[in-house]
Amino acid sequence: MTDPWVALKPGTDPAERVRALRRAHETFTEVGTVPRPVRPMVADSWRRSARAGVGPDVTARVEIADGDLGAYRAEHPLAPVMPLFRELLGSFAADGEHLLAVCDAHGRLLWVEGHPATRRRADRINFVPGSRWAESAVGTNAPGTAVAVGRPVQVFAAEHFIQRFQPWTCAAAPVCDPRTGQVLGAVDITGGDGLAHPHSLGFVQAVARAAESQLALLSPRRAAAGAPELAALGRDEAQLTVDGRGIRLSRRHSEIMVLLTRHPEGLTGDELLCALYEDESVTPVTLRAELARLRRVLGPGLLASRPYRLTVPVGSDVAVVERRLETGAVASAASAYAGPLLLTSRAPAVVRLRQRLADGLRGALIARRDPDLLADWAHTPWGEGDPEVWRALVDVQPSATARLRLAALEAELAAPPEWSRPAPR
Repeated sequence: MTDPWVALKPGTDPAERVRALRRAHETFTEVGTVPRPVRPMVADSWRRSARAGVGPDVTARVEIADGDLGAYRAEHPLAPVMPLFRELLGSFAADGEHLLAVCDAHGRLLWVEGHPATRRRADRINFVPGSRWAESAVGTNAPGTAVAVGRPVQVFAAEHFIQRFQPWTCAAAPVCDPRTGQVLGAVDITGGDGLAHPHSLGFVQAVARAAESQLALLSPRRAAAGAPELAALGRDEAQLTVDGRGIRLSRRHSEIMVLLTRHPEGLTGDELLCALYEDESVTPVTLRAELARLRRVLGPGLLASRPYRLTVPVGSDVAVVERRLETGAVASAASAYAGPLLLTSRAPAVVRLRQRLADGLRGALIARRDPDLLADWAHTPWGEGDPEVWRALVDVQPSATARLRLAALEAELAAPPEWSRPAPR
């Protein structure tokens, strides 16, 4: 049985196949139906591209400029396996006059390397680092479609949705986080018609699996060698991981740990009182009792006093988001942001930090004007009621759904509050 994910059956004449695909593409663009010679995977992709509003003359847009690209790549989860990609695919790309490309989960190209003359040709269609090749942006293409469907794909010549891209053939496979299964991006080989061979698809899939295996080996090593980690975003109560052991903290202990990770130099009892309690009548005795209980939960040696401080560095998801924002890696910061810090905490210092972190990331997303990142934020519990984010989304991607949601939010804002409305008679 023929593999439907392979572009050319054995013995197929590539030139004749290209002619048949071009006729099919013309039929689809004229009447919206997909003739039989087109593979089901490609037909589904053409339909998705049309529904996304991809026009016939669209050009891939550079969304990450050179100034931000280095920082974003350095923070991206696929950065540690780039040497592996180069080792396995680099010489194949250079010798075969192909390109090695790696994209993120949004279809943005992070690395494009390979034969110099092929790179110059690719520059003319903006197949360059920082450009967005998501299927929803430029139609059917191997890296964008691989990310969209979550499996390896080949796209041969006129199977590309945009005619300008039809001289190219490519094969790509998604790379997933070995712990969570989340798609991190895709590895792609792009070049001439020779890449339509079944071996190309199998090769790129094997490279993606090798990368996942290396990521799996790296993860435990980091955990074993690293400091304790505090997860406090998107939670009411934080979780501390120490020596592979997860400790769920109470809300008050969560607040204390968040503050102490922020202040490795330590905090006095008076400073902690002001940071933790709205009620000024809370006494130092109450705080000391909480700290004694926390010390028992953590075990010996982790919490010291005079001033109160942690005896070893403790990493946190809050620090990860802040660090990525500082380096300009906005997409990477957004992926690490699991939600507002300690959702129900009313501790004054935690409330300030929660607001500052959310505002900083939200502002960076609005400034970046990336439709995928804005849409992701707008559809979260903390972003669905934010008219400014929806306004930014409508500005860059004015879909009917986004317009309706923005209109509803603006109507809510314009309506008088319940208490000011006259009572019904």
